[in-house]
Amino acid sequence: MYRNLLLPRMIEEKMLVLLRQGKISKWFSGIGQEAISVGCTLALQHDEWIMPLHRNLGVFTSRQMPLHKLFMQWQGNKDGYSKGRERSFHFGSKPHYICGMISHLGPQLAIADGVALAYQLKKENKVSLAFTGDGGTSEGDFHEALNVAAVWDLPVIFVIENNGYGLSTPVNEQYRCESLVDKAKGYGMEGVQIDGNNILSVYDTVSGVRDYCIKNKKPYLIECMTFRMRGHEEASGTKYVPKEMFEEWGRKDPIKNFEQFLTEENIITEMQVADIRNEFKNYIDEELKLAGEAEEIDPDTEEELKDVYANKTGVRSLETGVKLINTPDSRLLTPDLRLVDAIKQALHQSMQQHPNLVLMGQDIAEYGGAFKITEGFVETFGKERVRNTPLCESAIVGAALGLSLEGYKSVMEMQFADFVTVGFNQIVNNLAKIHYRWGQNADVVIRMPTGGGVGAGPFHSQSNEAWFMHVPGLKIVYPSTPHDAKGLLIAAINDPNPVMFFEHKALYRSISGPVAEEYYEVEIGKANVVKEGEDLTIITYGAGVHWALEYQEQNPQTSLHILDLRTLLPLDYSAIKESVAKTGKILLLHEDTLTGGIGGEISAWIGEHCFELLDAPVMRCASMDTPVPFNMELEKNFMAKKRLDEYVNRLMKY
Repeated sequence: MYRNLLLPRMIEEKMLVLLRQGKISKWFSGIGQEAISVGCTLALQHDEWIMPLHRNLGVFTSRQMPLHKLFMQWQGNKDGYSKGRERSFHFGSKPHYICGMISHLGPQLAIADGVALAYQLKKENKVSLAFTGDGGTSEGDFHEALNVAAVWDLPVIFVIENNGYGLSTPVNEQYRCESLVDKAKGYGMEGVQIDGNNILSVYDTVSGVRDYCIKNKKPYLIECMTFRMRGHEEASGTKYVPKEMFEEWGRKDPIKNFEQFLTEENIITEMQVADIRNEFKNYIDEELKLAGEAEEIDPDTEEELKDVYANKTGVRSLETGVKLINTPDSRLLTPDLRLVDAIKQALHQSMQQHPNLVLMGQDIAEYGGAFKITEGFVETFGKERVRNTPLCESAIVGAALGLSLEGYKSVMEMQFADFVTVGFNQIVNNLAKIHYRWGQNADVVIRMPTGGGVGAGPFHSQSNEAWFMHVPGLKIVYPSTPHDAKGLLIAAINDPNPVMFFEHKALYRSISGPVAEEYYEVEIGKANVVKEGEDLTIITYGAGVHWALEYQEQNPQTSLHILDLRTLLPLDYSAIKESVAKTGKILLLHEDTLTGGIGGEISAWIGEHCFELLDAPVMRCASMDTPVPFNMELEKNFMAKKRLDEYVNRLMKY
């Protein structure tokens, strides 16, 4: 225990020297807080996931991670844990059961929920543990994660490192409760405040709490009182901290006091202490020298792009092989299956195919969801796999990522696509970036009931797919037919990457079409020519496909070539170019507002790569740059469909 406690302190002291020498760019010191990281880690089993932050070096060293590789990570070398793509402790390692943080701090807590849920589903006697600071407890993610853990009776240990400051903000400007552990009662969980500078107290407490969480199947909150002896990071300094606090907490130094205890109890001698320190000094120097032999990074553009997404092969999963077909047998097609029924069938067959698939969302269990898509699923698959969630979108996205760490698949229903804003951070910063950052896939699908045309007003009618197109690592799927909806949803669930799956609410029960009974995929990333034409190309997706087909039916004198994108990220640029070449006149049609819509990106690409194929300027027909109005007549006026005839005529006359 002493060796585990001392090593991170000596490494940090070396890091401060390297920082002054300009050999590393930044350092977040945990000096004075080592007892928490080390005590917690030693109290857990080696294969129980920990979600550390940037002052938890003791977690990494206590899990026996090679020091030279850690040095490579901190120096930004290719042979570190993130190939030079991440800084300090913003990385994880699956073999060491450590999930790397993101700068937003709070999202770590919900990932621990998902891991604990996986343990629960697998009937394993394990806990997950997540760290947060006193400042992090003010974030909504803290509330959401604790609430979900309590409601779902998850074996999670939440550890608050209360060091008195969030950067420079003192705790009396951070919260008004007497102690942060008081918050536990509000979530219906137990909690305890302990001396975070006494490693024996930390180890004993976490060991006991671990047993409690496993036996009672409940979460627990531990507030560790401690102090940060350095700045938030070295450049910020410590001028805002009263000098007497350093004197007071200096007397509580976790290493000096534990060392004194061991010598007084004749467990270790001063000579042995000196020997251990000398051993560690040599070890650190040798590992640093080894790290210094790492080659300079030679950027490989192809590799950088390749690592944004996880490949299907080599991804750890609980289920065995899956038999798929890409083209359904037309003899088995069933006519008049509605879009909503095709989605339901895809989910149902996927639940049968993947025993490790979990559905989560508000009201999706007995009630069947806002659109009744999962009605009856609880009776078939049980409440463990069809889970009602609290109104905690951010925590549920985080929990989905935690499930993925343990080899589970998950589909989260965002009750309305508009509500995704409260889970935005988890999606764009955690799900999307995690594979590029440290090779961990996020096997998560988020279903997004989207679009207008139903008189639902500004907060239930938005088309927000373009928000996510700017985020590398996500896939965006948007079917327009029942056949594609089923095949694309199955493909999304089979894909190890995070997929935003958009479902147009107005099409749920208004569109029908043939759908094969068997379990099949429609390939993600491939557009579909809905209709061959000669005069003008309409490139569209979702409801726009049906607007274009309806317009063609009403205007047979104009021969439209209609391309349904189906997948918005990644885009099928080959199909786009072929459609441009087909007519030379391009109209980009989408329900989303004009400014910042996907049409702008595609237009720019066509202008850059297909200029010589054009016979007219690329035009965009989109909805008005206003929120979606409630009144049905105002909404019709808002929609791009209102202006479709105008734009077709303009292009035809050019």
